[in-house]
Amino acid sequence: MNLCNVELENNVFLAPMAGVTDKPFRLLCKEMGCGFSYTEMISAKGLYYGSKNTEFLTDIDESENTALQIFGSDPEIMAEAAKILNNSNAKVIDINMGCPIPKITKNGDGSALMLRPDIAEKVIKAVVINSKKPVTIKIRKGWDEKHINAVEIAQLAENCGAKAVAVHCRTREQLYSGEADWGIIRKVKESVKIPVIGNGDVFSPCDAKRMFDETGCDAVLIGRGARGNPWIFKRTVHYLNTGELLTEPSKEEKISIILRHLDMMIGYKGEHVGLLEMRKHIAWYLKGFHGGAKIREAIFSISDYVKIKELLLSL
Repeated sequence: MNLCNVELENNVFLAPMAGVTDKPFRLLCKEMGCGFSYTEMISAKGLYYGSKNTEFLTDIDESENTALQIFGSDPEIMAEAAKILNNSNAKVIDINMGCPIPKITKNGDGSALMLRPDIAEKVIKAVVINSKKPVTIKIRKGWDEKHINAVEIAQLAENCGAKAVAVHCRTREQLYSGEADWGIIRKVKESVKIPVIGNGDVFSPCDAKRMFDETGCDAVLIGRGARGNPWIFKRTVHYLNTGELLTEPSKEEKISIILRHLDMMIGYKGEHVGLLEMRKHIAWYLKGFHGGAKIREAIFSISDYVKIKELLLSL
């Protein structure tokens, strides 16, 4: 697949998730067959004012096919952020217009931009003009059921020079609950010429195949379905290519993947931070494991690598 003049191995992507899609997890998913990924969302203001924590989030390996996702609603600051990122390893700059979290939307950022198409237009144009990299956007179905405007925003983005649009098919009001309306992805696909990436309730290879069939989208974006489950990419790509559904990894294979992820996190963030941030990942990995609940509970009270490793190997 070709996305924004970037040649990709496949059209099964990792969605941006705050606190999840950091460099170690993206690289692990890449090893597992992920065709393209997104960073955690990054504050344009943080970039503009030189925040070290924000800058850390922009770290992308040269081997990655990754979009760096920024959020903000001030066109001038978004423009400056785009300039700063021209020297990054990102293949694409993505504008977050889908985050539903109140601390983001109360400032007019994220999905709140969909309520103000005039501001959204200025933001997209500012980033497109100042970025040397292709620009894409990620949106939702709309703000709520009274404000369903994904089609209009996608068309606006295309007219402003955006090269692709990802659509999460819930409203901001729904957050991540309720039914995902895949029909809105098809409506967007039918209304624009740029690639459309579908997002929402893809938790298995069969879900991905059904989304492609029902919406006609160009790629699928897997978010929560990849948490504790990076092998979903390998299994999905194989299923799409062959129709064969690979079995889940064995318990031993899963433990091996958890330990590899743990080592990657510690190597990248140090033992203290790496262990703290791996706790949620380990909890996701162990879902459904016999005896996993007790191990999950124990891990949240342990800050020692050797002890955590021993607990995992005892399963």
